[in-house]
Amino acid sequence: MKFVIKLFPEITIKSKPVRKRFIVQLRRNIKDTLKYFDIDAYVQGQWDSIEVVIQDDSQEMAVRHHLTRIPGIARILTVKEHNFVTFDDIYNIAKDVYADSIKGKTFCVRVKRTGQHDFKSTDVEQYVGGGLMQNCEAKSVDLKNPEYTVRMEIRKQRLHTISAIDEGMGGFPLGCQDSVLSLVSGGFDSNVASYLMSRRGMQTHFLFFNLGGSAHEIGVKQVAHYLWENFAVSHGVKFVTVPFEDVVSEILQNIDNSQMGVILKRMMLRAATKVAEQLDIEALVTGESIAQVSSQTLRNLTVIDSVTDMLVLRPLITMDKPDIIDLSRKIGVYDFAASMPEYCGVISVKPTTRAKPEKIEAEETRFDFTVLEKAIESASIQRIQNVLASTEGVTEVELVQVPSASDLIVDIRHPQEEESAPLHLTNNEIVKIPFYQLTSRMNELPTDKNILLYCAKGTMSQLHAEQLKQNGFEHAKVFKP
Repeated sequence: MKFVIKLFPEITIKSKPVRKRFIVQLRRNIKDTLKYFDIDAYVQGQWDSIEVVIQDDSQEMAVRHHLTRIPGIARILTVKEHNFVTFDDIYNIAKDVYADSIKGKTFCVRVKRTGQHDFKSTDVEQYVGGGLMQNCEAKSVDLKNPEYTVRMEIRKQRLHTISAIDEGMGGFPLGCQDSVLSLVSGGFDSNVASYLMSRRGMQTHFLFFNLGGSAHEIGVKQVAHYLWENFAVSHGVKFVTVPFEDVVSEILQNIDNSQMGVILKRMMLRAATKVAEQLDIEALVTGESIAQVSSQTLRNLTVIDSVTDMLVLRPLITMDKPDIIDLSRKIGVYDFAASMPEYCGVISVKPTTRAKPEKIEAEETRFDFTVLEKAIESASIQRIQNVLASTEGVTEVELVQVPSASDLIVDIRHPQEEESAPLHLTNNEIVKIPFYQLTSRMNELPTDKNILLYCAKGTMSQLHAEQLKQNGFEHAKVFKP
């Protein structure tokens, strides 16, 4: 089975050397992504498209799903190749492939042609369309608003019949731009901002400031891992945690209540700058949007940014909250953000919306900056692949390859992942609880039978099985067939 990848239009208008570099990068990203998901594919780059060929047709839906989540792709055509010599050959192929689809419907034929031929695309469209109309019980030909469009491509002496067209992610191939460090809290804004940076071809690392909650940190690690695995898995990135509890405490004890929010953001930017410099990253990313909250007025953002010379990118700066939430649904992070354990230790009663630099600087003279330096020195840097592997209080979890009939299988995958590759077992009950809801829905699980958690790679299952065991579910295990 073959897939033809159409490039994002902005790639095609680049200069010849840049376009070639982008295509090479995209081809490499496709190979690495499919390899990560254990899909054996041959990937060949072309000037105007990329072709992906797989031998196992049962993997079609999985391949289509993963290709739609690789930056740089505009559309994915699922095609079959055929040899032809005459127009009659093309018609007979089209009849075999499309007859059932156009029966009783209005239709039209659309043909794209690449290479040197002694005929035009319209010649093929008219010949095939006339034949299908006479022999396939179609309702009529409608060139403007057909119920079904017969789509084919002719590439030299090969005919491609198109069975499906999927919209791609768009943007630029990951790795064709420089790296950025995204400040993430797990909420709607920072999740969407991180996604948009990856979509634009930037290798997006994650920075989390732990204000005082292990549950919040686990939640943020889960959503960061999801964003990476779904939209950036071709490139390794870092997840950095900076313990900020003592910084919060210092602010609460010594800073005027109305100035706390702005000063906390300034402390975060100072720390983020140090971390970015350590990782050789030249820009920071935040999910801030103008006037969404008190600290995000133009005046306050100016005062906040003044503590760093590093470029601060804000991809959501003019987006409305409903649009951000809609995009979070589209990319699958809405439920993460809605279920995220929150911790907010710095809430001003009457926060300033027009911070004055001289007043902020005066307040910061009462802040002990050795506390901030200690927090930066205590930062933990992990590869994103490892963030879900617990390092403290780890409970031994058994891996089960063949479940007993009485075992309860809990599919904890994201609903989109579960829908694209449903789990089928003949002898076992399967319960679907997304991992981000597992903590809040523990009371639905039995304590007197084996609970086998299932996810694609087993990493998420390991993490949550440990948590279940720590909460009294002694028979929690990992199902890894």
